Amino acid sequence: MSSPANASARRPATPTDIRRWRQYLADERAEAAVYRDLAARRTGEEREILLGLAEAERRHEAHWLELLGDDVGKPRRGDIRTRFLGLLARRFGSVFVLALAQRAEARSPYDADPDATDSMAADERIHGEIVRGLATRGRNRLSGSFRAAVFGANDGLVSNLSLILGVGASGVSNQVILVTGVAGLLAGALSMGAGEYVSVRSQRELLEASTPDPGTSDVLTRLDVDANELALLYRARGMSADAAERHAKDVLAGDRKLVDTASVEVVDEHEAIGTGFGAAVSSFCFFASGAIIPVLPYLFGLQGIAAVIVAAALVGLTLLGTGAVVGLLSGASPIKRGLRQLAIGYGAAAVTYLLGLLFGTAAG
Repeated sequence: MSSPANASARRPATPTDIRRWRQYLADERAEAAVYRDLAARRTGEEREILLGLAEAERRHEAHWLELLGDDVGKPRRGDIRTRFLGLLARRFGSVFVLALAQRAEARSPYDADPDATDSMAADERIHGEIVRGLATRGRNRLSGSFRAAVFGANDGLVSNLSLILGVGASGVSNQVILVTGVAGLLAGALSMGAGEYVSVRSQRELLEASTPDPGTSDVLTRLDVDANELALLYRARGMSADAAERHAKDVLAGDRKLVDTASVEVVDEHEAIGTGFGAAVSSFCFFASGAIIPVLPYLFGLQGIAAVIVAAALVGLTLLGTGAVVGLLSGASPIKRGLRQLAIGYGAAAVTYLLGLLFGTAAG
């Protein structure tokens, strides 16, 4: 039974087919260039993986060249998303670019295209998982301080906007609103910084308490081969009784090391969490940078409804931006994540504004 691609090769190609194949060819070339550009900014294993992806895209390129034959025509440009991705790859080569590449691989049209082979569609799925794996490495390196930064900025934006709108709706003067906003900024930033330091430091201390002591390996040569508790150690780490006995014998025979993958996993978790000081500084700075935004209209002398509208608009734009960044890093839709952040932030601010109006009316 012939493949769909072979069947399409035997029938006359229509102008629509040729245009589509040419675009696929251009996109494959552009994607290969993206992976080569990313590889140029990396070393070691990651570089080899990215170059391997570029080579795989060349296989797909050869498929479309074969179908086109003499109808290849002049080289075309890849679609605008791929060209933009290539620009970012040449300039930055960061985890953000890998996250975008992950989304691009997930949008492959080959599953539904009769002129693409089944293996090409499967390749694209695997490519997406490979890029996801590379992006995950970058996300793990960022996750500790980045998590604190995003949470800090969003908390600063939402909490201080809510505070300012709630106090302002009660009918107090512009001066009181400004002082309230600055006080909220400082109190919140200090609280966030201290909280993140304690949280991350506590997590690291818990992990350190669970990390196997590498110095234990020094006592192996002094253990009684016939009577020792090494198997109990491995059972305590989660192995079954039989597996623990076998592993203990291998270790004593010199075939295996005492410190196994459990210690490596703990090290990886340390890396993902980040440092307490880094998380605290990041959280303080980003909370403050977020909390200052709703205060800006009042700093520049705006009052009443004009100040409220400007503050809400500035915070809304920033919430869209932070949500989009989180969406990019998580491989999700940046638009949906941005709108979600906006809805949550505006929802909280609206509630406090209505409460301020209520309290102001009651006080009056």
